[in-house]
Amino acid sequence: MNRYVGAIDQGTTSTRFMVFDHTGSVIARHQLEHEQIMPRAGWVEHNPDEIWERTRTVVKTALATADLTAADLAAIGVTNQRETTVVWNRHTGRPYYNAIVWQDTRTDRLIAALDAAGHTDLIRERTGLPPAPYFSGGKLRWILDNVEGVRADAERGDALFGTLDTWLIWNLTGGVRGGVHVTDPTNASRTMLMDLETLRWDDELLRIFDIPRAVLPAIAPSSNPAGFGTTNPDGPFKGAVPIAGVLGDQQAASVGQVCFQPGEAKNTYGTGNFLMLNTGTEIVRSNHGLITTVAYRFGDDKPVYALEGSIAVTGSAVQWLRDQLGVIAGAAQIEDLAGQVADSGGVYFVPAFSGLFAPYWRPDARGAVVGLSRYSNNAHLARATLESIAYQTRDVVEAMQRDSGVRLATLRVDGGVTMNKLAMQIQADLLGVPVSRPVVAETTALGAAYAAGLAVGVWDSTDELLANWHEDVRWFPSWSGEQRERGYRRWHKAVERTLDWAELD
Repeated sequence: MNRYVGAIDQGTTSTRFMVFDHTGSVIARHQLEHEQIMPRAGWVEHNPDEIWERTRTVVKTALATADLTAADLAAIGVTNQRETTVVWNRHTGRPYYNAIVWQDTRTDRLIAALDAAGHTDLIRERTGLPPAPYFSGGKLRWILDNVEGVRADAERGDALFGTLDTWLIWNLTGGVRGGVHVTDPTNASRTMLMDLETLRWDDELLRIFDIPRAVLPAIAPSSNPAGFGTTNPDGPFKGAVPIAGVLGDQQAASVGQVCFQPGEAKNTYGTGNFLMLNTGTEIVRSNHGLITTVAYRFGDDKPVYALEGSIAVTGSAVQWLRDQLGVIAGAAQIEDLAGQVADSGGVYFVPAFSGLFAPYWRPDARGAVVGLSRYSNNAHLARATLESIAYQTRDVVEAMQRDSGVRLATLRVDGGVTMNKLAMQIQADLLGVPVSRPVVAETTALGAAYAAGLAVGVWDSTDELLANWHEDVRWFPSWSGEQRERGYRRWHKAVERTLDWAELD
């Protein structure tokens, strides 16, 4: 009994449930995609009820496939797409509106108004974040202002706000019958509403955003045996299991990559790219376009902070080639197609579909393909897509090195795109440092499991987790320095072509 730790990983395109043993090995898993709803340009939504149903299904299926029950689980952790925003009624359990996804740009005018009113410096200083449509506070304000009846319900305490961790925990712990309304500091730190030092909701920020405090969840430590409740026996686990760990997806990946020491960094390649550098218990402010965020807080220990570079579109650019252009029939085909050419033939693709995130923070940018000639073909576009992932990562690495003074020696990587060997070789070539992938590449779920297992004593300390980490493959750079810098200069020229395109009056 209680041999394993489970993890719900609710991501941008899919939800999975995984079960791990003490060595961090995968015992069971199941995954399902959900619909991407795009009602107009720049708007991206998900159906919260569909995500909850997918969660129920992947839990039940994974447990059944491995012949496991709730009694086999010491605890579960939850990790999630961090800024995606849901508001629902506490009495009916029904969302008022679709979840507004982190990629969504509909709040660009609201953010511009905050800047015009002189609030930018306060928000950045208090939260570590530049005001941007990316973060969830603006999305919550949009729902309060634009969906009939929500603000009145919020002021009465009948409406509840949460990111996807909060939505799932509330449902898992009983929903309308006593569900726990809670989040952790890593998710709360992405709202523009939490004080980075106190880890509490900030009254001045709530006033600026005009958000009632009653709508907000409690904030509990990321690894915590008591703060997130237990699963309802009527739910998918068919038993009471402690929910003992919660981490936003990129912080979870950092924990899964055992980046516990200041100066250790990882890069997760998923829908977007997210490079995170542990800065310890010190809050390091960025002067080069990065954000300061909470990496994790385990129990009563001091919070650990990080610098992060968030890139909106990387793996989803591959999906765009597949779904919108039909260049490939499946995401896995891009490696073979891009491998048909030795380089991109001078083609550069800047996938600024939702503006540019770090280190530019330009919501006015839009995607562009430049350098086309009659020589260009679909293989060149495929390779330019893989190169765009690596170039955007280099932009963030350069900013991170300037902010921290730490020169990257090796980049630890994880996420689905790391299965593409050509993409990882291009990454090593463009950075000029080795790229290392662990045996368990999907470290997001593993990090959530680690947070939960630490809380209930499955693992006694982070030293045990360090012993679980093993390298699977390492890519070494093969380009000359001149080749690397020439390509990077042209990348910047391509980025310049994307700016000042969308009008944000």
